[in-house]
Amino acid sequence: MTNKQLNNRSLANIAGIVALATLVSKVFGLFREVAIAAVFGIGPVVNAYRYAYVLPGFLLILLGGINGPFHSSLVSVLAKRDRSESAKIVETVSTIVSIFLLIATFLLILFADKYIDLAAHGLDSQSRRIAIEQLKIMAPLAVLAGLIGIGFGTLNAANLYWLPSVSPLFSSLITLIGLGVFAFVVGKQVHSAHYLELGGIILATTTLAGGILQWLVQVFAQWKHGLGTLKFRLNWRTPGVSDVLRVMIPATLSSGMLLINTSTDMYFAAPIEGAAAAMSYSNFLILTPLGIISNMILVPLFPVFSRLSDRENWPQLKIKIKEGIFLSALTMLPLTAIFVSLALPLVQVIYQRGAFNRAASDVVVPVVMAYGVGMFFYLGRDVLLRVFYALGDGSIPARISIINILLNFGADFFLVGPFKTPGLILATVTVNIISMVAFLWILNRRLEGLPIAQWSAIIFKLFAITFISTLVGWGFDHAWREIFTSHNHLLRLLELILGVVIVLACFAGLAWQLKLPELEIVVSKFQQKLLKRKS
Repeated sequence: MTNKQLNNRSLANIAGIVALATLVSKVFGLFREVAIAAVFGIGPVVNAYRYAYVLPGFLLILLGGINGPFHSSLVSVLAKRDRSESAKIVETVSTIVSIFLLIATFLLILFADKYIDLAAHGLDSQSRRIAIEQLKIMAPLAVLAGLIGIGFGTLNAANLYWLPSVSPLFSSLITLIGLGVFAFVVGKQVHSAHYLELGGIILATTTLAGGILQWLVQVFAQWKHGLGTLKFRLNWRTPGVSDVLRVMIPATLSSGMLLINTSTDMYFAAPIEGAAAAMSYSNFLILTPLGIISNMILVPLFPVFSRLSDRENWPQLKIKIKEGIFLSALTMLPLTAIFVSLALPLVQVIYQRGAFNRAASDVVVPVVMAYGVGMFFYLGRDVLLRVFYALGDGSIPARISIINILLNFGADFFLVGPFKTPGLILATVTVNIISMVAFLWILNRRLEGLPIAQWSAIIFKLFAITFISTLVGWGFDHAWREIFTSHNHLLRLLELILGVVIVLACFAGLAWQLKLPELEIVVSKFQQKLLKRKS
């Protein structure tokens, strides 16, 4: 077996491990969101929680998440160094990060009320009170976020993928247990002030407990494999530390710009009833498949980008960039067709039960459709972002992120009026498109030419196929509801399953005519898995 075959097999195995682990984690996360929807609907508790969770949740997802700046900076440096050097680098970086995030946690607790008033200027008094209490409880997630992100990067750089990818399920599990006990003991008193305030505290406390458990699981794995302990180490001159910080600091600042964009969206959403809850439920529906697929693509590719960052390897790097972009298109665009054409049955099947009624579904569905439109641009931008990190350049993404703040504010201002909550999502999609185009243009100059015209022609054909598949899915959904007027949950589930199959079949049949190597790779891998299971 050649080195290339070994490498391809290794990438496939890593992608499989990450996909399975992320799937397990996302399934538990989906159960968690369904439980929150069933217990609280889109009422004051959830609206308050979404605002209280903006900052700690943002840090936990982006700084602490796989493919976040902490993860990316550790992988980009540790993947090129001997494993014996990892412990000192990890301990030093953890110490530095913890000092800054402890200060951030203290400030977050001290000025919780000021932050909520700034982020949610139109929130009613009851939701405001709940949100302030929740934020104070969840503030320590800021420290945990940094440590979890460092753990992700450290374990992945040591070729340990299962535990980091599956660890978020522990957080979801704790929340599920807490909500179950709360619903069983307290019962349903949706309009009771005491019920709402207690529910808000339970939701925030279980979120914090879940973050602690997720971090502890990773810490034990790091200790076991000699990848660092909780030792206080503040030696800036440790070899490799400056390399990590050189990528981590601008990458974190870039992510911080995304926080400003998120806060801007939430600011414009505050006066719209149920907007924060609708955005959160919709976002999670989108992030479930997006998270699984993005991890399958980015986790194996990012170390490869790093190893091909030297000038003599740029021809191979360009091939891998193309692979990342086209895999993003072939996986995200059919999902776009599904989320746009089948949003109503999807939301009804997943969320519509308990306190989450048909009126709540009508609020969430347009937001799901808006999120679906931008799936490819979100992942495609992330692929190109990892190329900059692999090249050791975090400054360009940071500069573009600063520009995006102004663009996002302007787009929010103009789109929220005519489109309400979906307009805020379309503003983010617009910013992601601009970012992706800017990244491609800069990389074209940096890498001395990319076949952008050739790539664009194929992508536009895939856009056309997506449009056709969306129309087919919409036609099926319309015909089904004309025939079956019952609100039976099983009928809605059958409608969703058949609709997804029809849309995917339409997209795959048309896309196959393009004879793309990336699509043939996906199909061949799927066929190999089937043959292996049969044998």
